[in-house]
Amino acid sequence: MNNKTKIAVLGGGSFGTAIANMISGNGHLVSLWMRNEEKALRCRETHENSQYLPGYRLVDSLDITSHLADALAGAELVFFSIPSKSFRSVCRQAAAYIPANTMVVSTAKGIEGESFKLMSQILLEELDSPRVGVISGPNIAGEIVQKQITATVIASESKEVCARVQQLLATPYFRVYANSDRYGVELAGALKNIYAIEAGMAAAMDVGQNTMSVLITRSLAEMTRFATRLGANPMTFLGLSGVGDLFVTCTSPLSRNFRVGMALGKGKSLEEAIKDIGQVAEGVNTTRIVKEKADELGVYMPLATALYNILFCKKSVSRVLRDMMLSEQSDDVEFRVGIDK
Repeated sequence: MNNKTKIAVLGGGSFGTAIANMISGNGHLVSLWMRNEEKALRCRETHENSQYLPGYRLVDSLDITSHLADALAGAELVFFSIPSKSFRSVCRQAAAYIPANTMVVSTAKGIEGESFKLMSQILLEELDSPRVGVISGPNIAGEIVQKQITATVIASESKEVCARVQQLLATPYFRVYANSDRYGVELAGALKNIYAIEAGMAAAMDVGQNTMSVLITRSLAEMTRFATRLGANPMTFLGLSGVGDLFVTCTSPLSRNFRVGMALGKGKSLEEAIKDIGQVAEGVNTTRIVKEKADELGVYMPLATALYNILFCKKSVSRVLRDMMLSEQSDDVEFRVGIDK
């Protein structure tokens, strides 16, 4: 296989730009597609994505275009770095330019509202027999472009997809691990955004480390309980896409969802918080979708329910906290290996 083949990255946000730049820097032919022609032109001229990654120069060889057909022409592998609310529509636009059996990888961390479909499931529905993978993990784009040591997970049933993504993204500072539990890895990436918002709220309220430890630990238990009910492997949540991603988004001010929570914790409205961030924070919509699904399935999710009540029912934080402290106390560890419960 020719190592210098065409790669397309759809989506000019922070992570899409970061991985496109990384792959191009590894010597591959890369087209980064942006929906907005003016932004694409500005990025081409300045070699910088000033909106999402200000201050970091993009490699000269990276092709940036707003023409979808040009970006996808001859692409061996396509990364979809599109927010969940626009994901299906972009897939439908791209389908005409993506041949059957093409390798496609989602980097989005969200859930489609009405269908409760993950992004990889949308790829399978909208494209012609694609070989699908997902990338997820503790991957803050601003740190990746600074070349800070980072790791991620490529999850796919196809060993070829995993191997190719590992080859494309391998650098001295970026390591890619493989996992066959595509559903679990992808669901973990979506769920952790809920708890990042709550962690941001807690940080704004200047809670102690005991409280933050409880929040992160019970968040992991809750998201694992929910995902396992849907068929994911609970062990997946002990890896980078579970514990790793949850920890970084619940502790880093670079996390968009954490920053939304910080703004809420300081007394701003949801609308003001989203406006302040200026980027998509998937956790807001995911909270609504997951809470409604949990109610449907009868899954106990007190943290997600609490955030839902704050975001969408306008309940006060103090009242929600009081209700949570009076809620059922379940087992500390729900999944054990080789021990009868």
